Amino acid sequence: MRILVANVNTTSSMTDAIAASARSVASLGTEIVGITPRFGPDSCEGNFESYLAALAVMDAVTSYPEPFDAVVQAGYGEHGREGLQELLDVPVVDITEAAASTAMYLGHRYSVVTTLDRAVPLIEDRLRLAGLDARCASVRASGLGVLELEADPERAVATIVAEARRAVEVDRAEVICLGCGGMAELEERVAAATGVPVVDGVRAAVAVAEGLVRLGLSTSKVRTYAPPRPKAVVGWPFAVPQSVPAPARNSSSRMLMTTASAQPCPSRKASRRRPSSRKPSESYSARARGLMLITARLTRWSPGPAPPSKAKRSTSPIASRPYPRPR
Repeated sequence: MRILVANVNTTSSMTDAIAASARSVASLGTEIVGITPRFGPDSCEGNFESYLAALAVMDAVTSYPEPFDAVVQAGYGEHGREGLQELLDVPVVDITEAAASTAMYLGHRYSVVTTLDRAVPLIEDRLRLAGLDARCASVRASGLGVLELEADPERAVATIVAEARRAVEVDRAEVICLGCGGMAELEERVAAATGVPVVDGVRAAVAVAEGLVRLGLSTSKVRTYAPPRPKAVVGWPFAVPQSVPAPARNSSSRMLMTTASAQPCPSRKASRRRPSSRKPSESYSARARGLMLITARLTRWSPGPAPPSKAKRSTSPIASRPYPRPR
């Protein structure tokens, strides 16, 4: 069994820590592969960064070249899980939901201790959307940024322990959930200081993913998470589509839509497809390029020069990933 653990930010050292935590609970024979998005913020601490990370994670997962059996999205309260569920036919587990559902087996009410206060509404919304908010006593902020968790681990532990104690004593929580993928491997120290069970979302998500795979279960495709309808999508994501190798035939993970440049899927006749109004010489859509420039202004990221216009597109009809990626 192979499980992809997708970090939502581009900090590779955090990916390594998250993957190590995942491996510590993975069963014998389960391979954990940590993946880092090729673009996006170095930490996710707000809505803009969360939406950008959602696109980056979908790109990273669908670009992974080998077969896999499940995906863990290692971002607490982040967007994107639903998109992955549409694109893949393997289980997709979000650490927010995995931690909360696990906590509900261990006590009457649970609290989440996260990073900055601005992340609290995102986590509350994610729990409400998942139907897991009724037994949530509180979502508390430690006041630490995501990258501060690595920069000063001892201060991070002390601050998280202080908020966890308040959650137990003031909010009457009986279980604590660590509300950030970067808090992986802190649960033992927080549990010792508070005397209550502490759930790390990454480890909980790996256990849930393994269980779903062993049960032979995956996302329902009859309605909400049905595969995206085949259509032209340009500039995925912010780059010229290139040729993509055909997927391994024995892959247990399969993409569930064809690329915009691929041949029509069998259920749709070529004669019914409208010709694209996009000129062959256009490397970027104006909209995608505009989004790049907005991103550059907000994050000081440089989109770079437009790439050559004569890039080849994939012609494979096999639904191996949603859209081609750059070489």
